[in-house]
Amino acid sequence: MAALLPAFPPIGPRPMLATAAGFCVERGADPVACAEPIIGSVHQDLLDALEFAHRWTATGAAEDELPEPDEKIIDDALLSRIGGDVYEATRLALAWCSVDKWQPPALAVLCRSAEVRRRHAFAILPACRDLAALERHDLKCLAYALAVLDDEPLVVLHRPTGTGFEVRIGGIGDNFQLHTLLAHVLVGGGHVPGTAPSAQSVLLATEPEPAQGRTQTIATGAFELRGQDGRQIWNEGLPDDIPVVEGRRLLVLDEPAYQRSWNADRFFPHLPGTADLTRVLTAEETRSWFDRTTPGNGIGPSS
Repeated sequence: MAALLPAFPPIGPRPMLATAAGFCVERGADPVACAEPIIGSVHQDLLDALEFAHRWTATGAAEDELPEPDEKIIDDALLSRIGGDVYEATRLALAWCSVDKWQPPALAVLCRSAEVRRRHAFAILPACRDLAALERHDLKCLAYALAVLDDEPLVVLHRPTGTGFEVRIGGIGDNFQLHTLLAHVLVGGGHVPGTAPSAQSVLLATEPEPAQGRTQTIATGAFELRGQDGRQIWNEGLPDDIPVVEGRRLLVLDEPAYQRSWNADRFFPHLPGTADLTRVLTAEETRSWFDRTTPGNGIGPSS
């Protein structure tokens, strides 16, 4: 079914066919084998939806808002405004109206294979974010899945103790999950002071088996997460938000400004996260990394 997608008429119900293939992946079909036609079709519809928005904006009054993505809007007047031949205009309009429907099949393959994410995510993420920025489509889940980092080295500096660590992360859906796993590795491992997360919250973040429903497990923040320039890295954001400094993502941990807590369930039930301590940095390496932080922002090592 996935292989049929490239030849399937663009003005036909392609998301429905992709969803059927995605359901097969959820039931055990190979996500890598199914991914290319699914993700390729997702990418094309994202680009077509952006082209629709461009033409709509270019041919209307400045105060015209982009239409809601509902197929009921597609009529002769809309197609005339989009321009081109009727077939092309219909294709772009349908992409605008149906792009949300591509999320389930895309998530089916992205959340079940790091190989799929490595091959396809980087090329598609900009178009996804550009379309989401127009605020007519809810693409949060797709954008988060495309932004997942795998086998990613992370330099972590703990400002209160002036210590540094190299951590390798993967499969983490948001910074709530990252926060829990860093606390598990660093506090639970006895490397920095604080209260380690509960065994249940760590299990929820890392369990290979898919999460089954929602739990009432609460995780409590151990750190304030900051970038190299001292700016807050929000728990609601992504590991991909952590700035790259000289080829490595650099995260600074500070004492929490106030106590934070959150539900410990992970963002993607089918995607277990990993955070492994690769090594403890030497004092010299740690100082060198602290020197790369912006002077005067209060995130250098404590004296």
